[in-house]
Amino acid sequence: MQSSEQSESRRQLLKWLAASPLLAFPGLAGLAAQTPARAPQKLPDPMLWAPADLQDLITKPGDAINVFDFEPVARRNVPPAHFGYMASGIDDEVTLRANREGFLKFQLRPRRLVDVSKVDMSVDILGARYATPIVVAPIGGHRAYHEGGEAAVARAARAGNHLMILSTQSTTSPEDVMAARGGPIWYQLYATNKWEVTRAFLARAERAGCPVVAVTVDRNGGRNQETLFRLQRTDTRTCSACHDRSSLTATYDGRPMYEGVDLSGLSNIQSSAMTWDTIKRIRDTTRMKVVLKGILAHEDAELAVKAGVDAIVVSNHGARSEDSGRATIDALPEIVEQVRGRMPVLVDSGFRRGTDIAKALCLGATAVCVGRPYYLGPGRVRPARRRAGARPVAHGAPRHHAAGWRAVDQTPRAGHGAPGLTAWTEETRKDAICRADWGFSSPSYWWP
Repeated sequence: MQSSEQSESRRQLLKWLAASPLLAFPGLAGLAAQTPARAPQKLPDPMLWAPADLQDLITKPGDAINVFDFEPVARRNVPPAHFGYMASGIDDEVTLRANREGFLKFQLRPRRLVDVSKVDMSVDILGARYATPIVVAPIGGHRAYHEGGEAAVARAARAGNHLMILSTQSTTSPEDVMAARGGPIWYQLYATNKWEVTRAFLARAERAGCPVVAVTVDRNGGRNQETLFRLQRTDTRTCSACHDRSSLTATYDGRPMYEGVDLSGLSNIQSSAMTWDTIKRIRDTTRMKVVLKGILAHEDAELAVKAGVDAIVVSNHGARSEDSGRATIDALPEIVEQVRGRMPVLVDSGFRRGTDIAKALCLGATAVCVGRPYYLGPGRVRPARRRAGARPVAHGAPRHHAAGWRAVDQTPRAGHGAPGLTAWTEETRKDAICRADWGFSSPSYWWP
């Protein structure tokens, strides 16, 4: 005798066949109707009692439960073209989804009975001490999302004592951002294919007091940002009212880093001609420490060590360099293994939760750079309180997961002393995480 589940499956199959124009024949619908009554439905496991409701958006930053709550608000309130620029990857956005899905491949291995009553997440990065390993990643054009620009984000970074990296495309000068931060910031460099431009950027950052330059090495071609292009079609504003695209100089007019810089001879700011000789020339030119941002292969990590680079950032530019499908959390282990502690290894792209950060630290990252979430925070949750939006992302998130991260950090092992930061060794780090190749999230698209 058939079980109720088998009967139900048979009934559903017959109903589908009866409805199909390709397989329709007389009597099939009647046969489907003759199957036993539908068995009682099972409840989903696990049960989702409080799904996010995209029709019920937060109205003030304090209502946010996690950083994901900011994105639909930004989608509603930020002009479509601006939102599309921020949210899009390139091509099919395989890498954009992979950056999030990659975290599902790794599991934390919690250890119990570890004292986490006193939390210390501080980290040393190239000689400077910061309160947490969460870094404010470089993103250009802040004033397109928040009138306070990079200075407002710098004040949020100051509140949590986070390292901040300023983009070449900043809408605020490095001097003003550093004043708002209350301390040194790193400078992110788009070198271009013209050495005189590179040298001018380096000199400006060095005069401003930046101790480190992070050279972007993955911006060597154009971008097919299909999400941006689709959303641009829905934007009713006249873009030329704010953006003069008549020449490269006009495009970047008003950007502080470009003041007095001769862009003649360039058709874009990409660095398609960059080689390891370029990196050597940069090192020979500046007193700033040099970091390479955009490393994804262990071979390049080894070349960076040999070139005397001070640190690297494992990055796919938030899935905007190429649609390789390779998540940074997947690339991180081979690079950490190759570097073997000879330089700090930072990582970015796709980080949204404290557990994401904990996994990267367990895999050997020195620190994690976060970009889009703090961009979304000021995304016009409520005009009178936009500045506050950056703080839950840049400052509140580490507190929320502090205990869990410290529990990993303090994993006790025989022969390694009492639980605490002094017990954090290569062995305990690897012991705190394992790989689990299962489960992927569904993609979500922002275009209509």
